[in-house]
Amino acid sequence: MPTQIFLASTLYGVATLAAGIDAGSFPSAGRRILLTSNHAVTAEVAPGVTDMPGFGALRSRFDEVLDWNRVIEPQHPSTWAPRAEDVPIWERQLRSLWRLGEDRIELIVESLQVPPAQSLCRLFPGAAVDVYADGLMSYGPTRFRLDPQLGMRVRRVLHLDLVPGLEPLLLTEFGVRVELVPTEPFLKVLAELADATADAAPEPAAPPALLLGQYLSALDLMTLAEEEELHVSMVRGAHALGHRELVFKPHPGAPAAYCRRAEEEAERLGARLTVIAAPVLAETLYQRLRPALVVGCFSTGLLTAATLYGLPVARTGTDAVLAALTPYPNSNRVPLALVDALLPDLADAEAVRTWTPPTPEQVRAEPAALLTAVGFTMQPQILASRRPAVEAYLAKRLTPRTWRYFTRRRLTTLGLPGGIPAQLSFLPRSPAVRRVVRRMGWLRRALS
Repeated sequence: MPTQIFLASTLYGVATLAAGIDAGSFPSAGRRILLTSNHAVTAEVAPGVTDMPGFGALRSRFDEVLDWNRVIEPQHPSTWAPRAEDVPIWERQLRSLWRLGEDRIELIVESLQVPPAQSLCRLFPGAAVDVYADGLMSYGPTRFRLDPQLGMRVRRVLHLDLVPGLEPLLLTEFGVRVELVPTEPFLKVLAELADATADAAPEPAAPPALLLGQYLSALDLMTLAEEEELHVSMVRGAHALGHRELVFKPHPGAPAAYCRRAEEEAERLGARLTVIAAPVLAETLYQRLRPALVVGCFSTGLLTAATLYGLPVARTGTDAVLAALTPYPNSNRVPLALVDALLPDLADAEAVRTWTPPTPEQVRAEPAALLTAVGFTMQPQILASRRPAVEAYLAKRLTPRTWRYFTRRRLTTLGLPGGIPAQLSFLPRSPAVRRVVRRMGWLRRALS
């Protein structure tokens, strides 16, 4: 029987793996090893997965827990990769260190496109590989062109059914099978976590509005001041909808002052804002608090709230992030587009009150086609076979509403509907045209 090595960097990922094991998604194994990886910039002092509240409730699914950071220290797991000539030495070392002997190895990893998942797969070149989804990003295309010798080893992509009717684009270029992690076992695992972290969240007097922080400034998606303003807008929007009990769940890596302006705004409005200091999953708060509304920018937690728990949700700030997101193939574009297209805007009170999740049939009719178009424009070489479908979509459905997910420059570069016609494609590159446009701008400002 094989030895299975499960690589995880988040408690959400461990919960997904635990649910898959409980559901029988993984075949029997002689030994199951959970290999944890801490991707924090200062991983030496930042808490890892095993330090998270509730981890002990998930530990029983694995025979052993190992630490990848300790194996490769002082290198960082997000950047370290073995040299090709060192792979045989590393494999012998790991087999000795982890007492693997001549065992047949199966790897279950997240984010195969980058280290540490790709590094681990290279160190065991004979191992079969399963990939499990790390949130909404896995609905998008593979971020980089993979070596076919690695891509062809992947047997399946496992994912939670966060958007019923939608299938991930990840690794479809290799014909990889897509498989759902059943929802019921996942909810049971989250219930275990909620019981284990019962002291992390106070019991509010009434069902609160739960505000989700993501620490987007750490990803260079906005400045810290802009993100603090985003939290203020969450407080104002929830208050405008009649919520006076507010709970803010900051990102575990965010600084202590991260939510100060939100607290000040709540006090000014006469609302009570409680900040959850413990690094718990948002899903455990859904279990315990049963919030009246969940608000966020484009957190995966918004879709788990809506789809798995049936909670009211609202998004805010997605339009601004979409407009500023660079480079165009940034992998955050897919979760941004999905949340923006599927969920109501916090500023639209009527939409928030009347919103219901789309049916799988509705998803297959519109968001699935939008996802394919966004994915193709991000990675046109990897998804080259999708071009006819994308051309048909853009020719018929490029409206003021859907334009926000694309840029004219990108469509022009790819020769797609909505771009500048081929006979005029020289215009953006023409120095003479640019000079005329600048002079017209100066003239317009002078006259105004």
